[in-house]
Amino acid sequence: MTTATTARPAAPPAPGRPQRHRSRRYGRAITFFVAPFGVLFLAFYLVPIGYAVWQSMLTVERDGTFGAARTVFGGFTQYQQVFQHTEFWESIGRVLLFGVVQVPVMLGLALVFALLLDSPLVKGKKFFRLAYFVPYAVPGVIAAIMWGFLYSPQLSPFTALTANVPVLGADLVLWAIANVVTWVYVGYNMLIIYSALLAIPSEVYEAAVLDGASQTRIARSIKIPMVMPAISLTAIFSIIGTLQLLAEPQVFRSFSSAVTSTFTPNMTVFTTSAVPNTSLAAAFSVVLALATFVLSFGFLKFSQRREAR
Repeated sequence: MTTATTARPAAPPAPGRPQRHRSRRYGRAITFFVAPFGVLFLAFYLVPIGYAVWQSMLTVERDGTFGAARTVFGGFTQYQQVFQHTEFWESIGRVLLFGVVQVPVMLGLALVFALLLDSPLVKGKKFFRLAYFVPYAVPGVIAAIMWGFLYSPQLSPFTALTANVPVLGADLVLWAIANVVTWVYVGYNMLIIYSALLAIPSEVYEAAVLDGASQTRIARSIKIPMVMPAISLTAIFSIIGTLQLLAEPQVFRSFSSAVTSTFTPNMTVFTTSAVPNTSLAAAFSVVLALATFVLSFGFLKFSQRREAR
């Protein structure tokens, strides 16, 4: 006589084990994809910043007038010279004036061009989109050289204008540089704003048309408010770029004596490092980076508060 045996059911898996295994697997995958960026960010961003801060804390001492120079830790000695350096602060004031005028003009043109490209009334959008963006494909140095020749009274084909208007003089050279920067970067900012316009659902426009809104009213009441985050982004990029202005004024030194070696903060850093006084140049760079952070972060918080209202 045989006895029937009943199969014992398998024990259920311990609760939480599959989830923990899945979390570890996802964690390894995330680490694998993020690691290349992390290594490059550390090597080419954080390490140079740390080295610049350390370099700014050093100073050079000599034993007597002709003694051997040695580098020692000087604390905030270099920063005391930074805050006493009149030309550096004048250069910061100059680029701030530059930004107050140039950035709104550039972003205003970029917004107008983006709205025109997004309008259903405009024909030939592909041509105009390419035409607006082409100047950005020209390197900044080449653009500055090209405009420098156009401004120069001896070389410009518009001698009737440049001979009577001192575009490269001390009073106008800053705005001549602003024109070059505007010409180059309007298309870049236009593309960012235009991409934000394309992301707006078409149903919003259709509802506005059914309500009898004109294209001008749609642009003013719908499009512009909905692309304000993109405009804020381009404004932050422009603020950072304004304080880092270097290539255009450096090229204009060949055309105008009004552009000095300390015309912009970055030119002051470049000139100081060429002396060489790398510690003072590093201190200039750290102060400039902090000023850039404060201005860009302050504008970001201001724009976020306005959008929250």
